[in-house]
Amino acid sequence: MEVTSDRAVAALEMSQSQSKDDGPFDSDSVYESLPPHVSVATHMTAGAVAGILEHTVMYPVDSVKTRMQSLQPDPNAQYRSVYGALKRIIQTEGIFRPLRGLNITMMGAGPAHALYFACYERVKRSLSDVIQSGGNSHLANGLAGSVATVLHDAVMNPAEVVKQRMQMYNSPYRGLLHCVQTITRTEGIGAFYRSYSTQLTMNIPFQAVHFITYELMQEQLNPHRHYHPGSHIVSGAAAGAISAAITTPLDVCKTLLNTQENVALNSVNISGHLTGMANAFRTVYRLGGLSAFFKGIQARIIYQMPSTAIAWSVYEFFKYFLTKR
Repeated sequence: MEVTSDRAVAALEMSQSQSKDDGPFDSDSVYESLPPHVSVATHMTAGAVAGILEHTVMYPVDSVKTRMQSLQPDPNAQYRSVYGALKRIIQTEGIFRPLRGLNITMMGAGPAHALYFACYERVKRSLSDVIQSGGNSHLANGLAGSVATVLHDAVMNPAEVVKQRMQMYNSPYRGLLHCVQTITRTEGIGAFYRSYSTQLTMNIPFQAVHFITYELMQEQLNPHRHYHPGSHIVSGAAAGAISAAITTPLDVCKTLLNTQENVALNSVNISGHLTGMANAFRTVYRLGGLSAFFKGIQARIIYQMPSTAIAWSVYEFFKYFLTKR
């Protein structure tokens, strides 16, 4: 009887083991964080693909957002809605005009998001081990997102400067190389990081709120942390919308620092180049009051919701696929 009992127990354990191997990833430790042996290159590859898709799919709306944040827009570039803006740009400037600057965005988004997600995963795991013994810690998620943002923006900020200058109405630049050469020659290398402090001031709270919201939504919609595309899309969209709405005033200041909008700066007698977050805040307020800080908020939310949904769903798919493989 004892031998038979032992065999039955062994058979049951083997059956359970096989069902776990063949079934979906039910364990948080199996899917939610990639296995410890997975290389940093894996995180970076998944992050790079997610970042490029995030920025390219919704790029025309990003172009509209940049124009709608103009503090003193040309009469031909005053728009009431995102759809109306896209329609007018295509009709008056050509079908490819909303895509101007996409090449530099793709070049920056790949390495920036590779560093971003790889750093986030590594820091989140390390902090979670300390704060909550390996469990899901919202504090760890927020801190990890903030640390990852510093690396991301260091790579992405120069690309943002070039991109936004090429997106503006009547942009004087013939192309990517001409834009980079002109900025370097007339304003110096520092121009590419003029908005870096503002970008960090905006993106650190943005990413902290973003990651905390995403993880909170996952706890409600996907508590077992299976691979579930619907929950990743909804959670990502909600995280993007909330974060975008909160940080729009800083995004308006960043756009002004990146574009150095000549008409706006001349109207308040600012000669030379505008520098510093404090100066940007004062200039935005002088030009439009409190309402100016929320210019383009509709376009920004419309852009961020699908963008972050795409980024998270693609990234989670890669995590699932690589873990399963």
